[in-house]
Amino acid sequence: MLTVFITYMLMGALAGVLAGLLGIGGGLVIVPILYFCFTKQGIPHDVMMHLALGTSLATIIFTSISSCMAHNRRGAVRWDILKTIVVGILIGTFVGTCIASYLSTNFLKGFFGVFLYYVSYQMITGKKPKPSRQVPGTTPMFGIGNVIGIFSSLVGIGGGTLSVPFLTWCNVPIHTAIGTAAAIGLPIALSGTAGYIYNGLGVANLPEWSVGYVYLPALLGIVSMSVITAPLGARLAHSLPVDRLKKVFAILLFVVGTRMLWSLF
Repeated sequence: MLTVFITYMLMGALAGVLAGLLGIGGGLVIVPILYFCFTKQGIPHDVMMHLALGTSLATIIFTSISSCMAHNRRGAVRWDILKTIVVGILIGTFVGTCIASYLSTNFLKGFFGVFLYYVSYQMITGKKPKPSRQVPGTTPMFGIGNVIGIFSSLVGIGGGTLSVPFLTWCNVPIHTAIGTAAAIGLPIALSGTAGYIYNGLGVANLPEWSVGYVYLPALLGIVSMSVITAPLGARLAHSLPVDRLKKVFAILLFVVGTRMLWSLF
């Protein structure tokens, strides 16, 4: 167990650095590494991906609080946007976990692999939607929150990959969009964690130290290091060629996505 815990601490250190350096959500790193670690641990295949997604969202509770506070100190969080979207986010994310509980590990793995292709393409091309409208009202934001929440819960991320482009499209300045997305990540993480715990209660084949679909040794190991190394990554961002590193990381995401899809056959 000690060796396993150290492995998760190293994973958390890597996720924290990459999150701070490249501005990516930790889930993009944590989910595939958790999946491969669970494979080595011999965790049953039918619960492996659900456990990776639930544990990833649980780690995001802690990182999103830290990130949101940092952005709020710089006045980069639009709390009015969070207020209009939060109900849709909470409901959509929980519904997404219920949907995931009925899906197979292979389906979730394939869905995540395709999502990595999307993120890789976005990072390589640097394409951003052109600002063309204003932030919609409460009713449309409820629906948008549902969509962001469902997709985020199905891939175990805090939603920034989806909410930042949407907010940019709505003429929200990029730094404010990123800060607001960090705030949106907290209700996604809270609702997603609750959903994966609830849907995992009583499920057979879960390993020891699991609470529903959240694996506590991985959660504690990752969080213990990621909160320390994320500020280091942010400092490195000012001295390293981030744009070039993003393209290298995008290629890595493409390779990981390909491996996950290839393992389906």
